[in-house]
Amino acid sequence: LDRPKLLTRQIFHVMSGLLNKLSPARRVLKSDDLPLFYHDQKSVEGQRSQRDTARVSVSLAELLKSVEDERNDPSRALDVAVASNFWTSVPTYSVPSSSPFVLSFKDLTYSVKIKKKFNPLSCCGNSPSDGDDTEMNTKVLLNGISGEAREGEMMAVLGASGSGKSTLIDALANRIAKESLGGAITLNGEVLESRLHKVISAYVMQDDLLFPMLTVEETLMFSAEFRLPSSLSKKKKAARVQALIDQLGLRSAAKTVIGDEGHRGVSGGERRRVSIGIDIVHDPIILFLDEPTSGLDSTSAYMVVKVLQRVAQSGSIVIMSIHQPSYRILGLLDRLIFLSRGNTVYSGSPTDLPRFFSEYGHPIPENGNKTEFALDLIHELEDSPEGTKDLVEFHKQWRAKQTSSSQSRRNSINVSLKDAINASISKGKLFSGATNLKSSFQTFANPFWTEMVVIGKRSILNSRRQPELFGTRLGAVLITGIILATVFWKLDDSPRGIQERLGFFAFAMSTTFYTCAEAIPVFLQERYIFMRETAYNAYRRSSYVLAHTIISIPALLVLSATFAATTFWAVGLAGRSEGFLFFFLTILASFWAGSSFVTFLSGIVSHVIIGFTVVVAILAYFLLFSGFFIARDRIPIYWIWFHYLSLVKYPYEGVLQNEFQDPTRCFVRGIQMFDNSPLGKVPAAMKISLLKSMSGVLGINVTAETCVTTGIDILKQQGITDISKWNCLWVTVAWGFFFRILFYFTLLIGSKNKRH
Repeated sequence: LDRPKLLTRQIFHVMSGLLNKLSPARRVLKSDDLPLFYHDQKSVEGQRSQRDTARVSVSLAELLKSVEDERNDPSRALDVAVASNFWTSVPTYSVPSSSPFVLSFKDLTYSVKIKKKFNPLSCCGNSPSDGDDTEMNTKVLLNGISGEAREGEMMAVLGASGSGKSTLIDALANRIAKESLGGAITLNGEVLESRLHKVISAYVMQDDLLFPMLTVEETLMFSAEFRLPSSLSKKKKAARVQALIDQLGLRSAAKTVIGDEGHRGVSGGERRRVSIGIDIVHDPIILFLDEPTSGLDSTSAYMVVKVLQRVAQSGSIVIMSIHQPSYRILGLLDRLIFLSRGNTVYSGSPTDLPRFFSEYGHPIPENGNKTEFALDLIHELEDSPEGTKDLVEFHKQWRAKQTSSSQSRRNSINVSLKDAINASISKGKLFSGATNLKSSFQTFANPFWTEMVVIGKRSILNSRRQPELFGTRLGAVLITGIILATVFWKLDDSPRGIQERLGFFAFAMSTTFYTCAEAIPVFLQERYIFMRETAYNAYRRSSYVLAHTIISIPALLVLSATFAATTFWAVGLAGRSEGFLFFFLTILASFWAGSSFVTFLSGIVSHVIIGFTVVVAILAYFLLFSGFFIARDRIPIYWIWFHYLSLVKYPYEGVLQNEFQDPTRCFVRGIQMFDNSPLGKVPAAMKISLLKSMSGVLGINVTAETCVTTGIDILKQQGITDISKWNCLWVTVAWGFFFRILFYFTLLIGSKNKRH
């Protein structure tokens, strides 16, 4: 069949489903979302009974759009259909999946040790039991939690703050170290390996961690380039993104920037849907979400959960924590788990909730909100002396009856994990162009160099949208250079000129390092985005480090050229063009080492204010031990190690050698010997007479023009004799590479993003 006939046949199947199922429902198409269905509800159960109708209408809308695209651009129509998974997903809307996924968890237990607070009265004997301030208390966050989640369904974890909702989501999402978590988590009866878990699942954090200056479409496109393999063409990736924008109901905001406090952008609900979209662009089998409706109004929250329902209906397992769902949201959920201080007080379908509490002796009012009643009752029990112990025990007994009656049905539909994943991939899940588990089971979707290109492109685009950041740094360097040039204008070759040159070089080298402190907030702003993206292998940490290293070099070149050109000739430094080249390279190496050092510290320190404090303090120590304030041979032996660790030492010594290396250049002549002494103010004739007397005593003819101090003598006085100027340059460059490597290991060790 050609494509138009194939499209027609698909529409025929969808229309058949509509004729059979659509009669009790009203369809409402909204421009900012996919079709949302509002049914004549008398109960939550009535709303849930119409879900299949929604599935059919979504496919119909997309297929009708594909027919229109076929007339205009046949290749684009086919790409949209393939990228949206509609060719393979339409049949799954009308018949149950033959290979469903079942995520089961049994007896999950997790606890943390909390150090007891120090009791100052314990030393007085008033509280002998608390006398040991090192004693640890154990807090149980999960206590024997069991349940299951199925393909095509949404499971919500409910409870008050501190009940263990986020902890349970983290446990299921493999974000708790295995040695710390008790119990078992299986998918179709098989234990999930950590590597496979990352490939088939995605995790959406509670906070919307997005780049504020990227548009919605750009954000999703970069996510597609990270998570979809290079074997897929850019055209197909773009088609997948366009289909995802429609699925998320973001078409009207596609060209709008995300925004932040200083830039107007998308709404809170749209931002949350973008956060979901970047993690489902590769169509994962399991999707975890930590309170996706937090901070949203009721309409935005409903639209977000509606999007999640469509994700589940496409063949995924959706598990989320939610604080208190509205009546409409409850109608979209398939399974509920209520937690109270780490214990399960209810697990099952929302439809069974009234019967459960009725049998417990606390029936839900006929017109009351079920979840609100349940949460209020749980809260009251928690405040009672007995707590929720009776409710927990009642739930265990009630659940045992429910489990025994449905055990045979559950076992009959389970299939092996490998077969289920292969069947899911063949239907378009784990969007990778693969045909089976073996060909799609890769730790990373793209090769190393592709990741570097995408990371670099995204970073450059961000920088272009915020030119004020680089402009501020360039302005600071330019103003500093102008001030130094005017203060140290055309220094002469005199004893005072020597001291002024030493002061200029010390200030210039330290300035290059201090201006690098702006790199601290750069990574700190991206830290949690980086952790989210690398947690599920969007790209390698090494790709991130190298990409940001390479794209930082052009900016450093501009800053170095600006500072060198502003100061070198204005101050009157030696060496002409060759001297300027070395001075420029030394400034560049200083910027490189300084930015690498600050970048490394930003990987350790998690707060901007603390980061600035640490950087300023350490750079001050580097300047103190650089050799300007105190010569190397005068530094105490127990501090000499810091002199060799000082980043300022090597560029400072390098530019000094570049300035004073000419042995024929004289800086102090006979009559100038007295300039820095009390005799500097005596008449010139008296100085000449003193020189004659000194000549007689020393046996050396010292005249007014005799050269007493050359540049080599100055270097010896400063203790700069052990390393050449080029070696100083290479050592400075090597420091930069060393700190970049340390930054990589910091990310490798510090971004595991797992609880212990």
